[in-house]
Amino acid sequence: MPLQPHETAFTRTPAPPRPVPVIADAASALAIADTLASDFAEAAVERDRERLLPFAEIERFTASGLWAISVPTEYGGPGLDSATVAQVIARIAAADGSLGQIPQNHFYALEVLRNGGTEAQKRALYGRVLAGERFGNALAEIGARDHTRRTRLVRDPAGWIVEGRKFYCTGSLYAHRIPTLVNAEEAERAVAYLVFIPRDAPGVTLVDDWDGFGQRVTGSGSVLFERVAVEPDWVVPFQASLERPTAIGPFAQILHAGIDLGIGAGAFAATLPFVRDRARPWIDSGVTRASEDPLTLHALGDVQVRLAAADALLARAGRFVDAAQEAPDAERVAAASVAVAEARAASHRAGLLAANKLLELGGASATDRAEALDRYWRNVRTHTLHDPVRWKYHWIGAYHLDGRHPPRHGAL
Repeated sequence: MPLQPHETAFTRTPAPPRPVPVIADAASALAIADTLASDFAEAAVERDRERLLPFAEIERFTASGLWAISVPTEYGGPGLDSATVAQVIARIAAADGSLGQIPQNHFYALEVLRNGGTEAQKRALYGRVLAGERFGNALAEIGARDHTRRTRLVRDPAGWIVEGRKFYCTGSLYAHRIPTLVNAEEAERAVAYLVFIPRDAPGVTLVDDWDGFGQRVTGSGSVLFERVAVEPDWVVPFQASLERPTAIGPFAQILHAGIDLGIGAGAFAATLPFVRDRARPWIDSGVTRASEDPLTLHALGDVQVRLAAADALLARAGRFVDAAQEAPDAERVAAASVAVAEARAASHRAGLLAANKLLELGGASATDRAEALDRYWRNVRTHTLHDPVRWKYHWIGAYHLDGRHPPRHGAL
């Protein structure tokens, strides 16, 4: 599966990992996230406008210890709760939506490891995270409308190999390892595994071909695997996570809710000074300042209420996810999935509303390219396409109407 004529291999590599601090508690994690967000916001416009890949920012983000906060305490990490992980992502996303999304699949891979890995795999891979390694992802594929997974793990007598091509590989440009979702043929059926492949393994090629109008520096392009030799210790079972109740899906989705909430909060924070200092009132308002326009005040109040509601639903969903992680039976996992779907539906709507109102209330001057205020809308609109909110409402309704459990494929 070679490079196509229009493709170029991405050869820049991240700095070698260095041990990271173990953050004491949730309050400390959020304080660190706030400090980083303040710094990351300073060059967010330039990164978006020029598509400058944030290698330096990602190094600081990792070195802070925040990428290790979900490592369980029994493996040397702080084992912080799900809502805190989502809030860390939200606070970073408020400053830069791309930076908020980049660690999402890293945390997802650690949750797959927690559920499916052997003790030896957990000790090794959690240890790598505490030593400063970042994980990307190679989960999704394009080209097949039926979502068929074509990337394969082949157990050859001469050695195990992975062969295939992935897209939407968010974070992999910055990663030390790339957890890759594969199928292996076992007993005449396809069985799923997650393979933690080093980015520098022979046969791995990264292509920086993500060209979305939003989330521009997430590194969500392609990864090619050409007869990549893999070690059995890198291969973590994933099929059981689809066939038995686990919190993998709702945990992944609560992090996505954090991204949308964060981008919306960033848009609202940008709206307030713009309305106070620069926007003009409409001629029919009878006031001299946009900040005194009653319809503007109503719109701001609406955005604030929706963001606050989404934030509260995120905190509530976190408690359901934690309960499902602690005792993952069918009912707890279904309840967590629905609670997270409610939070995602709310953050989806609130994020889009906040980004829309920034431009609407700012007026024509808010479209100045130098301001790049459209980045909030482009980022949240792009990220909210990750999985359709219309199906979240469907399963929320079905669950509350007659107790139907949603599917466990991780996209609710």
